[in-house]
Amino acid sequence: HPPPVATDKEEQKRLLKNRPDQPQNPKVLRIAIIGAPNAGKSTLSNQLLGRKVFPVSKKVHTTRCKARGVITHQDTQLIILDTPGLTNPLKAKRHNLDEAMLTDPWDSMKHADLVLVLVDVSDHWTRNSLSKEVLKCLSQFPHIPSVLVLNKVDILKKKFLLLEIATDLTEGIVNGKKLKVKSALKQDSSSSAKSPLHITQASPLESKVPGSPFGQENNQAQEGSDLDKGSDVGGAGTGEAQGPKHHGPEDRKDAKGWPHFQEIFMLAALHGEEVDTLKRYLLMQAKPGPWEFHSDVLTNQSPQEICDNIIREKILEYLPLEVPYGVTQVTEIWEEGECGELLIVQSLLVPRESHKRMLIGRGGKVISRIAREAGQDLMNAFLCDVHLKLKVEVK
Repeated sequence: HPPPVATDKEEQKRLLKNRPDQPQNPKVLRIAIIGAPNAGKSTLSNQLLGRKVFPVSKKVHTTRCKARGVITHQDTQLIILDTPGLTNPLKAKRHNLDEAMLTDPWDSMKHADLVLVLVDVSDHWTRNSLSKEVLKCLSQFPHIPSVLVLNKVDILKKKFLLLEIATDLTEGIVNGKKLKVKSALKQDSSSSAKSPLHITQASPLESKVPGSPFGQENNQAQEGSDLDKGSDVGGAGTGEAQGPKHHGPEDRKDAKGWPHFQEIFMLAALHGEEVDTLKRYLLMQAKPGPWEFHSDVLTNQSPQEICDNIIREKILEYLPLEVPYGVTQVTEIWEEGECGELLIVQSLLVPRESHKRMLIGRGGKVISRIAREAGQDLMNAFLCDVHLKLKVEVK
């Protein structure tokens, strides 16, 4: 079970300063998770950690700081660098984001041993090409091994599209070998795979995989693109494996995909589907090296930061349009009650009376829902009872 986050600021500081309890042969892997805003990076990070410490919301730019999550499993430590969604100066200005939002993702890449590129396959506008910011990031750090993670596959009705998306995003090459994917799935466009998929590169597509979600429905296909959880997809391609060359931004100006991914994983982070498969893979990629954190550390955030972020997540969730971005949070009380419960009182300051009315809601419904749901999440993070009171004032 993952450790809880300390509720006391000083205790958390002490934990972070604690010398790591190094095992005999420690291994470590630093993972940067990058992707367009709202691809599900924080959801995936929380699932990998086993506790909710990163805020999640349907609105973009819920994650505003560069936080770290720590997974300690036996002799291995995975350090997740949860980065803000890659954005550009124009969008940053529109959402009132600070400078750090533009530099932080790049900063994380400098410290990473592996990069996970997360793509939301349920978004039909963006799923067939990597964003310019993501491609720029990969081009600048071509020496860092990268893995493609297709997220939200449970929402995709037509599972055969996954092959098309995978081919577009990898330019048909995974781990230096060609993906040969014929459009063999036309006759049953509604075919739905029962489980998310994990593609790796090198096995001829002709070989049928028993029990494969695609196999049953497409027996007539001349060259079945059969995938299941453990199956490999790839081509009998003769392409030699080549290390990624350093691409200048010019070389990749019209590129849509990245031909240097080592693996492709397909999962549904929200429901935890196939997250364990990815986690096992990450643990296997760890290299000998000293741990950075004590095994009792789950995140480097302070308890107050976690609290602020989780309340903010709910405000983003339940307030329309740009309204949430103008709310200022001030913690007035943070103390431990007689029975070990945590008492938190926070004021939410808004610029207008109309925003105050929206945030309180008819009969106080909105604000009480925010307090209830945020309280539940905080209990999960701190593993203790939490009494959260929220007040709304016009600043």
